[in-house]
Amino acid sequence: MNGRIATVMVHTSPLDQPGIGDAGGMNIYVLESAQRMAAMGVSVDIFTRRTDANAPEIVEISPGVRVRNIDCGHGSLTKEQLPAHIAGLSREFLRILKSENYDVIHSHYWLSGKVAMPAAKELDIPLVHTMHTMARVKNLNLAEGESPEPMIRVQGETQVVAAANALIANTDAEGASLVSLYDACPDNVHVVTPGVDLYTFTPERGRVAARTIVGLPQDALVVSFVGRIQPHKGPEVLIRATSELVKHSPLLRHKLVVNIMGGASGANTDEVDRLKELTTWLGIDDVVRFEPPVARKDLAQWYRAADLVVVPSYSESFGLVALEAQACGTPVVATAVGGLRTAVADGISGVLVDGHDPKAWSSVISRLLQEPQRRVLLSMGAIEHASHFGWDATARGTLDIYDLVIGEARKSLEA
Repeated sequence: MNGRIATVMVHTSPLDQPGIGDAGGMNIYVLESAQRMAAMGVSVDIFTRRTDANAPEIVEISPGVRVRNIDCGHGSLTKEQLPAHIAGLSREFLRILKSENYDVIHSHYWLSGKVAMPAAKELDIPLVHTMHTMARVKNLNLAEGESPEPMIRVQGETQVVAAANALIANTDAEGASLVSLYDACPDNVHVVTPGVDLYTFTPERGRVAARTIVGLPQDALVVSFVGRIQPHKGPEVLIRATSELVKHSPLLRHKLVVNIMGGASGANTDEVDRLKELTTWLGIDDVVRFEPPVARKDLAQWYRAADLVVVPSYSESFGLVALEAQACGTPVVATAVGGLRTAVADGISGVLVDGHDPKAWSSVISRLLQEPQRRVLLSMGAIEHASHFGWDATARGTLDIYDLVIGEARKSLEA
């Protein structure tokens, strides 16, 4: 198709640094797929909420891809504060779309779906929606002490599912959850797997060069967590597993480096300090290092520098970190939940762990650290597995769904 797409992601901007606040895998997903679709002849405008009064209304990111800032609410707001602004954002979005021609609206995350619904209905523009995460799935898999997602989100997601012409799921498991937990019509659910930037995330130059660049000892055993520092992502699981590991395998301690890389997320502004205090209390300050998020172009070096990347999430619609690490040739240890079952090939590109018992995680990590030959085999499997997940395939799959809903809309007009 050669059309115009209005992409909506109001709670975070594609220009934000992933790993801080509410910015994460969705930011990467939206930007990467938009740029690949633009290269195939489609123009994409990404509508987001203005957080900087000095930011221009339109920012061109690359040919065919623009960010459009909507005025509503002032300054920085967490996604928990945004429901109060949905009506205002909806009005502003509708005002803009009335004066322009878009072929499809594609909303990402439930807040954006709610913002997009009135415009899609009033202007008869097909609405495609991607959940990314779902309240009912998260509430079935909460971390200890984690607050459940509120009912307003559950209700909002249910309304978006009913209103959308098509729903894009990251995996078959997510598609099944949309049908079973939200009563989505199976015919409206389509699976398009996210990708990885196979030009940036490569095993090129290898571990020795990467460790020199990021400043890690060549003889260290390096285990890394990359992501937003929030209970649901499970960094505490890795910290407690590290404590178990040094207790049971004390000879590994002098070589072990555990990186926790990321920033505080949403309402969890004290989480980094809490985890640092936990690390001190467990007596593993000499092993665990807290690193701030780094730019995308530098992140590949951190992946390459690690012997293992750990993704202990409680639920994950896909798990881009796992895929990026594998593309760099680093095996992944991840929770056997949701999209991680697709992102990691168990026993081939990494290891999937049931549950979040630190002792179980410690056992898996310790065994892998003491089996370098197995890590070599998993590294080869990781590169091969990740090679099947390029963003071009994601873009093509998404464009096929756009064509489908546009065709159905035309048929209904002709009927």
